[in-house]
Amino acid sequence: MAMAVMAWIVAIPLLGAATGMRTFTPMAVICWFAYTGYLPVDGWASWTAKLATAVVFTVLAVSELVADKMPRIPDRTSPGPLMARILLGGLAGGIVAASLNGSEFEGVILGVGGALVGAFGGYLIRREIVMRSGSKDWPVAVAEDLVTVGFAVLALGIVTG
Repeated sequence: MAMAVMAWIVAIPLLGAATGMRTFTPMAVICWFAYTGYLPVDGWASWTAKLATAVVFTVLAVSELVADKMPRIPDRTSPGPLMARILLGGLAGGIVAASLNGSEFEGVILGVGGALVGAFGGYLIRREIVMRSGSKDWPVAVAEDLVTVGFAVLALGIVTG
């Protein structure tokens, strides 16, 4: 019972927050957990358990990790990138909720809320660290990449027990 509550109030918003920081990384982690059988998915979410899906999201995630370091990439809080984060945060929340046999709608809401917190919070924290430390942006961005992967793996670890 305690793990189910943790999954709802901690793991799904944390997965959403990771999506707010990096759009595709949490979906890649979800797909690998589903493909390896650790995250039980069926019905509408069964597409996440296919190897091709895991590979596609992994390629997208790695591409995003590289592109994030480029100066011409728009901020995550710009309308396009923010909408992608909101949509994928909601999708991630719905998939995890479905795997827990819970309300997909509630999972979507928690995932979207987490994505908004991750997008704006991650942006502000990263900007503040760069400004206060006087360092370049890319080392902070790499640290944020690691935090994002850690959040996604931790969230799914909570979900899968």
